[in-house]
Amino acid sequence: MLETFSHSALAGQFFGLVALVICLVAFSSKHDDRLLVLLISANVAFALQFVFFGSWTAAALTVLVIVRIVLARRFLGSKPVMAGVLAVSGIAAWLTWQSWIDVLPLTAMVLGTLGMFLLRGIAMRVFLGLAALAWMLNNLLIGTIGGTLAEALIVVTNIITIIRLARAKRKYPEVFEGVEQHDPSA
Repeated sequence: MLETFSHSALAGQFFGLVALVICLVAFSSKHDDRLLVLLISANVAFALQFVFFGSWTAAALTVLVIVRIVLARRFLGSKPVMAGVLAVSGIAAWLTWQSWIDVLPLTAMVLGTLGMFLLRGIAMRVFLGLAALAWMLNNLLIGTIGGTLAEALIVVTNIITIIRLARAKRKYPEVFEGVEQHDPSA
């Protein structure tokens, strides 16, 4: 079966699997800061995956996801910075657009940007989970096995982490008061 893949597709599959491992560790974390730092590493692998598959909109937006993570950590809650990230993402998508499939990475970028700039804790993970669904569909349509599995497992891991956070919030509500609004250490 592997002989049916080109060298480029094999390299893309490899980087998808690398991203899978990093994402599992990231989304199992209850701490937003650790989650965001690990997401930077995973997105480097995802960007390389998309380059090897020739999915240029997904590759460009994934590089911008890395920038977005850094900016969202530094300018948490900043609507002007968020609007700038969304504008640059729109321009990048327009410049690299190849087909209707490219609407999926753009949707993922918008959901992830809103979640990372405006939300924390459970709410942020819901938006990141929806973004992962859009990425999963994109990966499925372009044929990346590693990327599709990575995003599917991100969705499942995210759901489990949301449940863990909800249980902790019910058990220790005083710890979570005001935390999910703008505390980056939640």
